[in-house]
Amino acid sequence: MPWVLLFFAGLFEIGWAIGLKYTEGFSKPLPTMLTVLSMVISMGMLGLALKTLPVGTAYAVWTGIGTVGTALLGIWLLGEPATVIRLACIALIVSGIIGLKLAA
Repeated sequence: MPWVLLFFAGLFEIGWAIGLKYTEGFSKPLPTMLTVLSMVISMGMLGLALKTLPVGTAYAVWTGIGTVGTALLGIWLLGEPATVIRLACIALIVSGIIGLKLAA
């Protein structure tokens, strides 16, 4: 169960990271509220996962999920470049997440 919580915490981290772009400096009320809500949910789920998982592993996986998801959505939604080196680096992060899960 802690890994499931950690996974969803990572998804909500993606939500708030992308949401920050849509708040336009916290000037848009609805995107700002949704971004803050996503932050609270993400941190809450991370906190619950940390009751069982080691902090270093959980934090690295949480930020890794957030990093990969945010980078991919940046490419897809925001037109950021999808260069070979960038995609290779994203793949390295994914392999690190998988490695940490297998080592736990």
